[in-house]
Amino acid sequence: MRRLGIHSFVWTNGQTQEGLEMALDKTAEHGYRMIEFAYLRPELFDLDRLARKAKALDVDIVVTMGLPAAADVSSDDKAVVAKGRQLLSDAVKAVRDIGGIRLGGILYSMHGKYDSMPTRTGWMHSAESIAATAEIAKDCGVEIALEVVNRFESNLLNTTAQGLQFIKDTGRDDVFLHLDSFHANIEEADPAAAIRMAGDKCTYYHFNENYRGFLGTGTIDFASIFSALVDINYDRDIVFESFSSAIVDESLSRTCGIWRDTWTDNNPLAAHAKQFIEQRWAEAQRKREVNITA
Repeated sequence: MRRLGIHSFVWTNGQTQEGLEMALDKTAEHGYRMIEFAYLRPELFDLDRLARKAKALDVDIVVTMGLPAAADVSSDDKAVVAKGRQLLSDAVKAVRDIGGIRLGGILYSMHGKYDSMPTRTGWMHSAESIAATAEIAKDCGVEIALEVVNRFESNLLNTTAQGLQFIKDTGRDDVFLHLDSFHANIEEADPAAAIRMAGDKCTYYHFNENYRGFLGTGTIDFASIFSALVDINYDRDIVFESFSSAIVDESLSRTCGIWRDTWTDNNPLAAHAKQFIEQRWAEAQRKREVNITA
């Protein structure tokens, strides 16, 4: 693992400059070296100030987002696709301006539940849009990572296999996958095998419990996930993500169905997650070394 991070929604709903700055402080205070922000509208925040603060704290910034229906690049409607391309272009530039290193999330479709299957036309509109976005991102020094999510949050990329095929269809070698234990727990027959399938195309990983709460207190088989990450020599970033209605913003609450408090005190949650990930990571590495020498 390169850097261990935490989602800003553990600290703040992301609606104010003060909240984002507090999230940076809390992230550093707990020993995390990366923070994930939801899409930041440049007109609402002082991105330069956030960039300076993050640099001073030695905290890397990643931004993730999903597209609205009116800017869905997987639409059959070219006018809607054009709006989505512009939104993605603006997002890449915002990540650059905040000193961020990566734009991830549901960049390829609307974030929400669809009522129909994707079309081949929509799939290709999306692939072409991501390819164009990756070209802009290359010039901005920003990595593009597509999050594979469950069926209730997109109809396009629900499995790692779909994500890998989609990347092929972009024709780019600089578009990567953003995998997540919560989504894989719903969609993958074998989440650990999916990690091994992704290999070096996975450059960003989200650790979530099945109910979005404290890691290790739900049903996800984390031992197999850590083992798979170690097996593929994963050396990229890992972020702890957890949502509770106690903090999460209203729009994400509606989209992701965060209708209850999965936790109420974020400090022990963050401390526990860091300890859990670091301990399990070290255990998986030691187990692999024993197996190699046996």
